[in-house]
Amino acid sequence: MTASDIVQINIGTLLIGVYLTAVVIEGFLSRMRSKPRTGETRDAATCVGLGLLSALFNGAVAFVSVGALFWAADLRVGTIPTTFATLAVCFVLDDLRFYAHHRIAHRCRWVWAMHVVHHSSTHYNYAVALRQAWTKHFTGTMMLKLPLVLIGFDPVAVLFCGVVNAAYQFFLHTQLIDRLPRWFEFVFNTPSHHRVHHARNPQYLDANYGGTLIIWDRLFGTFEGEQANEPPEFGLVKNIDTYNPLRIEFHEYAAVLRDQLHRGIGLRARLGYLFGPPGYSHDGSRQTTEDIKRLHGVLPPAAQAVEAN
Repeated sequence: MTASDIVQINIGTLLIGVYLTAVVIEGFLSRMRSKPRTGETRDAATCVGLGLLSALFNGAVAFVSVGALFWAADLRVGTIPTTFATLAVCFVLDDLRFYAHHRIAHRCRWVWAMHVVHHSSTHYNYAVALRQAWTKHFTGTMMLKLPLVLIGFDPVAVLFCGVVNAAYQFFLHTQLIDRLPRWFEFVFNTPSHHRVHHARNPQYLDANYGGTLIIWDRLFGTFEGEQANEPPEFGLVKNIDTYNPLRIEFHEYAAVLRDQLHRGIGLRARLGYLFGPPGYSHDGSRQTTEDIKRLHGVLPPAAQAVEAN
């Protein structure tokens, strides 16, 4: 075991301790403010359990992604020294990388089958931040980090930026914080913005993909502000209503497999069920996000303009 490995283990242990402490404190404060919702404690326990197992399973196979980054380092076009300034640039670029990954995760069913785990709770708190998939290194989107290494950033710096970004996002998962100062809300992702992202309300679907920065959503037309007259309702379009960890983790993979076993469908339909958006169906019997938004009259202006043309 190298010194780098020891440092990473110590950082991981520290973060887990911070996260679990935050879960307990938030739970206590929430109970002081209002009556706990049915199943909230059981859901929180499920989330924490999924998170601990995610750290174990993903840590065991992290060599798939980490190894690719260090392999790419031998092919980089130059070397960018790691300073405070270059680390800040790396962080911003990696946050853009996260936006791309996150948007793909909601628009490509293969990646959604992994990411749906995080969205499958009908609650919204720090415990839900720990509700993570066990298969993130097998979706392919971790390879979006490769360009950062190829242009010269140190793989360790890229990995560090990812850890900091994930730590920031943990603290977005709360209802105890309403709104932050307007300038902060304009640039950074906040609990308000991320509540929208976790909501199943038609107008909030597929919005606010940003990690630390919300500017990417503003630039690429995926931003949606939280409305006082439209409180977020958390969960999936069709909730799975289970505390079974195996079903939570693998229910969408099972659904993908069932669709692949359809008889009488062609290659195009099979690829659609695998890489098309969630809700895709070869016969139009299901609803995608666009279908739901269109039905409720909440398509964003850009999408309306595309349809009009």
